[in-house]
Amino acid sequence: MDLKEARSYLNYLLTLNIRGEEAFGPMALAFIKDHDLGGIGLEPEEQFGLLMATVQVLADEPKRFSLKLELLQKTKALLSQTRYSNTELARQLDYDIKKTESELKIYHDAMRPAPRGDAPEVQQLVVQSDIPEYFLDVAQKRASEYYQNKFGLTKQAKTAQHFSGGPRKFEPDNKDVHREFPGACAPFMNSRTNAFHMMLPFDIKISKKPDEPLDAGSRIFYTKFGYSFPLAYEMDKLISYQDGQALDVALDDPNLLFISFSRVKEKDFRFQGDKPNVPPEYAYPMTVLERLGTLGTYVQIVANFKVWFDSTQTSILVTGAPDLYEYGLQGGSGLMTRSHASDKIPAYAASTKEAWQEGLSFNFVNIHLTLSPGCESATVPHNTPLFTVYPVHNRQNFKFVDKYKMK
Repeated sequence: MDLKEARSYLNYLLTLNIRGEEAFGPMALAFIKDHDLGGIGLEPEEQFGLLMATVQVLADEPKRFSLKLELLQKTKALLSQTRYSNTELARQLDYDIKKTESELKIYHDAMRPAPRGDAPEVQQLVVQSDIPEYFLDVAQKRASEYYQNKFGLTKQAKTAQHFSGGPRKFEPDNKDVHREFPGACAPFMNSRTNAFHMMLPFDIKISKKPDEPLDAGSRIFYTKFGYSFPLAYEMDKLISYQDGQALDVALDDPNLLFISFSRVKEKDFRFQGDKPNVPPEYAYPMTVLERLGTLGTYVQIVANFKVWFDSTQTSILVTGAPDLYEYGLQGGSGLMTRSHASDKIPAYAASTKEAWQEGLSFNFVNIHLTLSPGCESATVPHNTPLFTVYPVHNRQNFKFVDKYKMK
């Protein structure tokens, strides 16, 4: 951008500012960030005016104080080079800088976690799995990448976040003022990027029709609320998976579910299975397929993911991943509070032989999926979050209290 273009654009920006246009702030900040205003040739007075106008339209929110401080410091450094330079204005800028620094310090102090000495003991959740490297490391990285790619803000959108603006106009096609993105909402993103996600390294297809199954194998189930049964297909007939008996069930029966998996598609996945004659990329999907079951209309994918936790302090909420509905699926949910049996029962005594297991409960995180109402088929790509694990306080360690009963 040459000087003539820069000056023309500056005049346009200042016109937007005079009119009180919402787009002024985002556009002005982008101009300041993307160009060396002095290098282009703008006069110090022109730079000063643009910086001051931009500071004045910043949203008055603590998380904008860092940007406000940066712009104020640039403005103060320019003042002596302008014809506006005088003691009173310099003093006012100093006051604004000190005030913003103090407010920023208060904000940072408030946002810092409590000192370690005052914090409760960190709860450990111990995992047993046949693919721990994938679930604990690779899958969590892929989940973060998935949500960042999906909801991460563009540079333009991040700039727009800094300005609340005055009275707004209806401008749905003006991307300079677009700031209501899901990724800009901290709780929305925290439920995704700061959670533990269960996913699988292969594609999954769940359908009411047998058409086009994925390549690693498939299973058939008869499912309805309160009842399910595994089936197989042989000689143009559906038969019982248990004893091979032919059944009078048509392939277009609305209660049928066809589940199939693809080969492993995650390049960093490692698995030592017990199928030496099966290609490595099919070994794990086939292992999971063998463990597949149903709970009524829900497909139960047994991930063999066992979690040990202190149930006196922590419960574990497991639920369908937040964006699962976009694939035509719904996830089950459940709350793990304590073991389904204790070490006093002989069948479970072996579970507590190691010292670290003393006092801990355990349960398994299985992935439960069902088709959304009206959806006939759903395919979920590999490394897509399917289930989310949220450690929460044990019910005994909190209570809800009416504000008006507080003393």
